[in-house]
Amino acid sequence: MPGGSVRLDALLARAAGRLQAAGSPTARLDAEVLLCHVLGVDRTWLYTWGDRPAPTLERARFEALVAARAAGRPVAYLTGEREFWGLRLATDPSTLIPRPDTETLVEAALERAVAAGGRLLDLGTGSGAIALAFASERPGWRVLGVDIRPEAVALARRNAERHRLGNAAFRQSDWFSALGEGEAAERFALIVSNPPYLADDDPHLARGDVRFEPRSALVAGERGLADLRRLVDQARGHLLPGGWLLLEHGAEQGAAVREALVAAGYGEVASRRDLGGHERVSLGRTAGR
Repeated sequence: MPGGSVRLDALLARAAGRLQAAGSPTARLDAEVLLCHVLGVDRTWLYTWGDRPAPTLERARFEALVAARAAGRPVAYLTGEREFWGLRLATDPSTLIPRPDTETLVEAALERAVAAGGRLLDLGTGSGAIALAFASERPGWRVLGVDIRPEAVALARRNAERHRLGNAAFRQSDWFSALGEGEAAERFALIVSNPPYLADDDPHLARGDVRFEPRSALVAGERGLADLRRLVDQARGHLLPGGWLLLEHGAEQGAAVREALVAAGYGEVASRRDLGGHERVSLGRTAGR
């Protein structure tokens, strides 16, 4: 690597200080991820070779990314990727950034995928994170992800190709609109979704990475419950007997989603908590086996 006047560890420390001053709660990690992205190395390499001089061109690129991050831009959009369930997924501003809390939904789906094969539907798939995480663990299952935005469908397909997950396919659809109706409806053993669930005045919309994510993927009517209730109602027509519906929701919405599931006739209704102890996923099962 060509020489420079600033060591990598000093450059990193200075960037972390700037991000901390700008309010990033993960300033050091942000700086490390951005520097690794620019240098094309992993974090272990940084710890081992931090005394090396920073190359001039890479230093300039890194400082530009740090400035963008200090202005609030999400790291996942600056690097164009985010890790989820051990998969490095391409990201862009057309989709939500995959978050660790959503792994609770993947875990709950995997626990109910006890058969050697079956079909799973991921509604509002975005980058394909949930669908691909499940597909990577259940190669005998066929996974379909749908999204209303064509750019999201294209991104999810690229992520599937990147990880050679041929059991996952993606299609444009406004929820169930492209999946048939009545006797012609496509049916699944598992339906999962992380739909919009924030109210339009939720204070989280003005904080952190959420400020830069697509509002249409975040906000729903009825104080954030409109899409959740719609999916509870419409999923019954696309679930096999004994099939499961699993929905991610806000930390204070578990009781309302369980109530909707019970009112719609689902059985075995329950909620799962995320690593922070918040109710994050609620689920129910159709009658029959």
